[in-house]
Amino acid sequence: MGLGLGLFTSIFVGIIAGWLAEKIMKRDHGLFTNLVVGVVGGLIGGIIIQLLNIEASGGWIFSIFAATAGACLLLWIVDKVKK
Repeated sequence: MGLGLGLFTSIFVGIIAGWLAEKIMKRDHGLFTNLVVGVVGGLIGGIIIQLLNIEASGGWIFSIFAATAGACLLLWIVDKVKK
């Protein structure tokens, strides 16, 4: 049961983070792309948090913030690679 809840939480946070990154970066994606960008952004944000030794005890809000920051970074990198 824990795996299902963790997966559901990751998907939920990913969708929110992807949507926020889409708005911040002025993009227009669909729900699935927002999910993928948000989940990958969450991984990027988590790596950055670990590298900076930041205490990650902020719960949902902190998770969404970190995933959104990572998703924005991902969209920025993709934009630079395309050009």
